[in-house]
Amino acid sequence: MTTRRHVFISHHHADDQKVDQLTKLIAKDGSDVRNSSVRMKPANQRRMDEGRVKDETIKRLLRMKISWSSTVVVLIGKETHSRPWVNWEIEQAAKQGKRIVGVYAHGGTDAEKPEALEKYGSAIVAWNNESIVDAIEGKNNNFENSDGSTREAVHPGTTRVC
Repeated sequence: MTTRRHVFISHHHADDQKVDQLTKLIAKDGSDVRNSSVRMKPANQRRMDEGRVKDETIKRLLRMKISWSSTVVVLIGKETHSRPWVNWEIEQAAKQGKRIVGVYAHGGTDAEKPEALEKYGSAIVAWNNESIVDAIEGKNNNFENSDGSTREAVHPGTTRVC
């Protein structure tokens, strides 16, 4: 039987291709992955760059998309930690009581994690199908380095599963 997974993948838009790789990896076990994250098509990026989209509009859209998901997955790439929208998305997920799972980008090293992920994360795992799916399902609450070795969590454990 196929398991449907509703996720919101928070990421740096330069990592859009890695988001596609991540959804394929999660789907390897036969899961039907529904990703509600925002992808920046060129026309949308142009409107953003021109300041034609207000922050409140973006926040409303993101809140709705996060609300729809059961888990927020944070794709940890080289620049993810510096993206203000990523931290905002994680904080909103925490306010909504969502499970928040960090996943190191494929081939990634121990990139710096977003501050909000360290504060609110339920688990941080390496690029491994089983680890990622178990973290999404709440079976894995480990905080890992990119090589899969465990590390100490920065905050007391969060084990919410929706």
